[in-house]
Amino acid sequence: MTTTDQQPLGSPFSADTTAEGVMDGLDLSGMTALVTGGYSGLGLETTRRLAAAGAHVVVPARRPDTARTVLQDVEGCEVIAMDLADLGSVRTAAVQIRDRLDRLDILMAVAGIMATPERRVGPGWESQLAANHFGHFALTSALYPLLTAADGARVVVNSSAGHTLTDIRWHDPHLRTGYDKWLAYGQSKNANALFAVHLDALGHDDGVRALALHPGKIITGLQREMSLQEQMDRGWVDEHGNVIGADFKTPSQGAATGLWAATSPLLDGLGGLYLEDCDVARVSGPEQSMDDGGVRDYAIDPDAAARLWELSIAATGTTPITRCTRAQRTPR
Repeated sequence: MTTTDQQPLGSPFSADTTAEGVMDGLDLSGMTALVTGGYSGLGLETTRRLAAAGAHVVVPARRPDTARTVLQDVEGCEVIAMDLADLGSVRTAAVQIRDRLDRLDILMAVAGIMATPERRVGPGWESQLAANHFGHFALTSALYPLLTAADGARVVVNSSAGHTLTDIRWHDPHLRTGYDKWLAYGQSKNANALFAVHLDALGHDDGVRALALHPGKIITGLQREMSLQEQMDRGWVDEHGNVIGADFKTPSQGAATGLWAATSPLLDGLGGLYLEDCDVARVSGPEQSMDDGGVRDYAIDPDAAARLWELSIAATGTTPITRCTRAQRTPR
């Protein structure tokens, strides 16, 4: 993948397209999907649409009892306990998932946290990088044999326009020399995009393609760490919490690009790309605002993606992904 591949494909959908519109007429019977964060916000919309199309959906959840209550009316859905910020929990969940499934057609990394106060998890990791990137990195790596067992699996990673806030802070990825919640968030979203780039490079010969995306501006539980006043000051909501910001999407519209990434035939044979508004995004320059859309070149740079991959292996102790043999592609 090169920056020249970051060109719109002429998708029939747009920023206004809803999840229902993307999934209309699709039949996913017999397919298996996994959606992190699949019981709230964009993840819940995603889970409902995939299940309605006939897919069996696995939802790893930090609050499994809450997830089961929310999803009790969704047929073909199961919940497994997992905390993305706890690698032990991620590994335990991965073992349970491998025991239950014989393949995984779609893995959607939707869960995330944003603009949190400084928190340290694990061996002192910055919490947004840990939950948004390291957790998904470890989970996907552990489930890679299930992905290779599918006939053309897709991994879809929710990044954000927030990636424009900063490149990876290679000298200080855990912001130990001074914490800024927005730089921490931006770095984690850049990591999400780079993760998809290198996963696709490793996986395409095994039929595993990976894509990252910006879902758009949406008010969901993602803003739970921000005060109402802070959201008002940014022009997102009024004093009653009603959305007033320009170009904000509904949760259904916000879930549309991820579902398009997971299912669109326009993306067959493609990967390592950054998407927005149900199409491939263009590369944006440093002079452009994040509200103008597009992806920064540093977020799709293959060398940076490989460097982050090695950093992530070293940090998490995850077994490196290698190309699977035919025998390895049958988990059971």
